[in-house]
Amino acid sequence: MTYGQQPYGGYPNGPQSQYTMRQQAGQTTIDATPAYAYERAEHVSITRAYGEMTIGLLITAAVAIFTQMSGFYVSFLRATGALGVWLPAIVQIGMAVYLGVRVMKMSPAAARVCFYIFAALMGVTMSTIFGAYNLGTIGFAFLISAGFYFALTMFGLTTKANMLKAGPVLMIALIVLIVAQVILMFVAPTDTMLKVISAIGIILFAGMTIYDAQFTRAAFAQYAAQGPEMIKRISILCALNLYLDFINMFLYVLQLVGLSRD
Repeated sequence: MTYGQQPYGGYPNGPQSQYTMRQQAGQTTIDATPAYAYERAEHVSITRAYGEMTIGLLITAAVAIFTQMSGFYVSFLRATGALGVWLPAIVQIGMAVYLGVRVMKMSPAAARVCFYIFAALMGVTMSTIFGAYNLGTIGFAFLISAGFYFALTMFGLTTKANMLKAGPVLMIALIVLIVAQVILMFVAPTDTMLKVISAIGIILFAGMTIYDAQFTRAAFAQYAAQGPEMIKRISILCALNLYLDFINMFLYVLQLVGLSRD
């Protein structure tokens, strides 16, 4: 998957002074209002990004269930053959790249619609998991992924460690993982090989989840002064990154759980 953000070398500065000092009645007092307002705005902005991500996941789940029940994707594959396998993937990658590159110049409404369409297309292709795994395995993998994702997000937003510096390393690791998976498409991988790839994918997207949690906070801090329209654009960009983290983690967990149960 492609990420649209540009890595930050560190956290952007917030207000120049979160606490202001003033003299009243011969005493020095602390005015915490600017700090409180800034922290509240940051909290609202981060919540907006995760809210958009959640809506995207719900759209993906709803479309995947509908597609499976209607048999639409199976019929589409029968009618288009190999083209039907590659075309949706190419369109999804193209939309992710386009949204990542153009989101800062799009209207917030257009960016949101584009993200929702991307989530819906993802739901169509993800409907195939219902044919490969039983509902128990899918539900178990989802619960593991959701719990793992929540813990990683909380760690990313609260730790003092700066994961933003690991951005280039994570991107290189992602490219290596994609190349390895492409190679496996032309060989007959063993269950052990698939388990190793799944484990590596989970570890990689665990790192991506922490990175993108910190990127979300840093991005909102960077553009906080540019008004609500810019914040809405940033929320879509961050939602896309967070969405991709969860989807990929879920798919790797599902593959690992499915192989283990088999």
